[in-house]
Amino acid sequence: MSAAAIRAIELGKKYQLGERESYTTLRDVLANLVRGTVGRGPRVVKKSERPILWSLRNVSFDVEQGDTVGIIGRNGAGKSTLLKILAQITRPTEGSVELRGKVGSLLEVGTGFHPELTGRDNVYLCGAILGMSRIEIQKKFDEIVAFAEVERFIDTPVKRYSSGMYMRLAFAVAAHLEPEILLVDEVLAVGDVAFQKKCIGKMGDVSKQGRTVLFVSHNMGAVNSLCRRSIWIHDGKVVADGKSQVVVADYMQAMRSGTLVSTAHGNEPLFIERVVLRNGRGEITDQFDSGDDICMDIEYVANGRIERPNLWVQIANSIGQGVCIASTMFDGHNPDFLEGSGKATCVFKTPRLTPQAYAIWMGTRAADGATLLSKSKEVAYFSVMGTMNDYGLMGEAADVFLSDFPWPIFPYEWHFPATGKPPVRVEMRDAASARKPD
Repeated sequence: MSAAAIRAIELGKKYQLGERESYTTLRDVLANLVRGTVGRGPRVVKKSERPILWSLRNVSFDVEQGDTVGIIGRNGAGKSTLLKILAQITRPTEGSVELRGKVGSLLEVGTGFHPELTGRDNVYLCGAILGMSRIEIQKKFDEIVAFAEVERFIDTPVKRYSSGMYMRLAFAVAAHLEPEILLVDEVLAVGDVAFQKKCIGKMGDVSKQGRTVLFVSHNMGAVNSLCRRSIWIHDGKVVADGKSQVVVADYMQAMRSGTLVSTAHGNEPLFIERVVLRNGRGEITDQFDSGDDICMDIEYVANGRIERPNLWVQIANSIGQGVCIASTMFDGHNPDFLEGSGKATCVFKTPRLTPQAYAIWMGTRAADGATLLSKSKEVAYFSVMGTMNDYGLMGEAADVFLSDFPWPIFPYEWHFPATGKPPVRVEMRDAASARKPD
């Protein structure tokens, strides 16, 4: 058995909440003397009295050299904190980390980039930060620039780059300079579809070369395709560690919820604040029968007036593959504008989904279809209830089918002319009609 490339031993990271301690300045003293209030200032909360948050606690695992491991969990679970400890950006409060090899990290768009420097200068700067020699960087330079597709702008300061150009160059540097351990955090959250596929292919190449990859993502399809193993973190602790398909399916099942409320508004031009799921009868629920309408009430906050924004909603199955999508970029039904707080509704009409857990993804773009207004993210979870037999699919292996091929069933027909029997039509039925006696 090879030596572990990464070994985390009882890791913990503690933060104290609240504002920083205040200090009394000379101006404060003089002002208090005039008012006669020396010594009677506001009470300062001592550091020891502030509430404590454990972002990570008792996290232990080994990653063998050449493994590609997914790290999954909801926002705030501690995934990014874990990667920052592994990248030696922050120190753990308790426990320790053992790393064997050079570490390259892409923890956010343009990590380590200096906005005033050109793309060319930043490639050399980031390479030096990763511990590469100038000769090593020169050997990879043309490949990096070609991958990032920024040849025309390589001598332009990166402060003038679009977010997509910034992203492509940042990923290209991290992936091509051959660190023995590559840490990637949500690199697929931005960028167009073609670039996302490129990233997945490159990370697959990296793992085939015997290098170690830790991949944090909310994209369960990418996790399943890239990672044989996944670690699920919840509230700073490891909930599950094992085969990706099993861990991802368990995660999606456990995380299903009829509503999602987000409190971190951030700086997104169009912020998705809350999503509520309802069935065709108007009832709030996270459990549907196949053939039920799936109605999504989407509460948003537009920071300013946004002309003709594009919204898209996708339902993904238990291995992260999209099974149906609604998008104003496809159908052309953009709202004229959005401004301030409001609600939009999207209804999938009678989708014939197989019984399993599903996630709903959502994202928004500007009228040009390219500029991001908000990043794509999971916004809700639900389950279709019952077994395949409940919906009229009676084959012996019907339910086994779901573990390997969890897709919707579209109507189809079998024709066997030699038997003299008419064609047989197969389709998913709604639960009520499937349970009626013949």
